[in-house]
Amino acid sequence: MSLPILPTISTSFIILSAITMAIGWRQIKQKRIDAHKKTMTLAAIFALIFFIIYESRTVFIGNTSFGGPDNIKIYYTVFLIFHITLATSGAVLGLISIITGYKNKLKVHRKLGPITCIVWFFTAITGVAVYLLLYVFYKGGETTSLIKAILGF
Repeated sequence: MSLPILPTISTSFIILSAITMAIGWRQIKQKRIDAHKKTMTLAAIFALIFFIIYESRTVFIGNTSFGGPDNIKIYYTVFLIFHITLATSGAVLGLISIITGYKNKLKVHRKLGPITCIVWFFTAITGVAVYLLLYVFYKGGETTSLIKAILGF
């Protein structure tokens, strides 16, 4: 079995983002504020690297359709929509959390931070599940680039 390199790399970055976020959460519980800021910044950088790889791949190479059995495709699709919703919410919450943290708006940051972390953990878990369903458990379906889909070449 050979795994596709870009999805494997991008999924690794989302895992690194979740791990560093967990470390950062623990650091703030221990009142290690400077370490927390650095770790959470690193978590955001990992998430951004994931996003850049994912979006570049989507535009230039394409998205891979589900290649598993037709009788579970609807379940995969619902799960994928759930993951995309979580990822979008997590990204927005992450940006707000970073901004409020750096601007010292700590009342909002302290309330939003734990929610952001939980959403991001579920985003990472469901993202890994999507990766496993597309590339490990089943052979991926057709891959078509956004450019090709829109422009026809």
